[in-house]
Amino acid sequence: MRRRDFVSILCSSVATWSLAARAQPAAMQVVGILATASPDSNAARLRAFREGLQTSGYVEGQNVKINYSWAEEDSGRLPELAAQFVRQRVTVLVSAGGTASALAAKTATTSIPIIFGIAGDPVALGLVTSLNRPGGNVSGITSLNLEVTPKKLQLLHELLPSATVMGLLVNPSVADLAEPAIRLSQDAARASGVQLHVLRVTGEHELDAVFATAKNLHAGALAIAPDNLFSAHSDELAALSLHYALPSVYQFHRFVAAGGLMSYGSSETEYYRLVGDYTGRVLKGAKPADLPVQQSTVVQLLINLKTAKALGITVPISLLGRADEVIE
Repeated sequence: MRRRDFVSILCSSVATWSLAARAQPAAMQVVGILATASPDSNAARLRAFREGLQTSGYVEGQNVKINYSWAEEDSGRLPELAAQFVRQRVTVLVSAGGTASALAAKTATTSIPIIFGIAGDPVALGLVTSLNRPGGNVSGITSLNLEVTPKKLQLLHELLPSATVMGLLVNPSVADLAEPAIRLSQDAARASGVQLHVLRVTGEHELDAVFATAKNLHAGALAIAPDNLFSAHSDELAALSLHYALPSVYQFHRFVAAGGLMSYGSSETEYYRLVGDYTGRVLKGAKPADLPVQQSTVVQLLINLKTAKALGITVPISLLGRADEVIE
């Protein structure tokens, strides 16, 4: 073969390889979402998360892939589910299941970026070294749902001034949420002259019994502390509060939509939109160490007037006027 022909063939091959390389789509980045509860109970969060991703130009299935792992309320599965994401080498690991999933993710990897959404204190939990300078591979969003737990009692007291006995529902297996919720609520109860009974539940099978216990203790109302167990069973909690005629308040819209009397807490939509936004920033190259921990500051009060009527409660105009949404 003449040298001129060889060079011509070589150049033609290089051009072909170059065109093929340009035609080959780049590998899609992958987000791994680690959740404690089920897909149904996370539906609102995931919609908001995808909206947050879109602010950075990412659309699931188009330019980013999202893999989901559901612990189905068994937090003992979280470490292995997190380890699976590490083996898959996801681009970003998102903790959408509160403290337990955030800690499982942090334990599983020190290199893959982690974005969390939690109600607790990330510094006290050891997730970050400080709020402004997280350090390491972890950052995220915190809600006000723990801080506003005492406000739930105050709202109940405003709604039912004659109720001198109330209950506080907590999950003691998640101590970083239960213990401060108890402490803050006891302080608020003392200030209002209310006797507070702490009711502890660690599983779905105990919910009916704990409502019966609250009634036996003559509780006039029930505040529900933040916890993924309760979020996963918002519908059941709403049904039980009606069945036992026990006016109750939780933190999310779903509770009120299912027939619960009131909800007061961080906007779930705003909260997880911020988680999605941070995830999008990391996909674009930002490092968690350079992303200060944000706090979702939008707090909403929702009231179900149908439930109030069913319970024989007249909601004061002053309370209705402050509500962000009223279900009639």
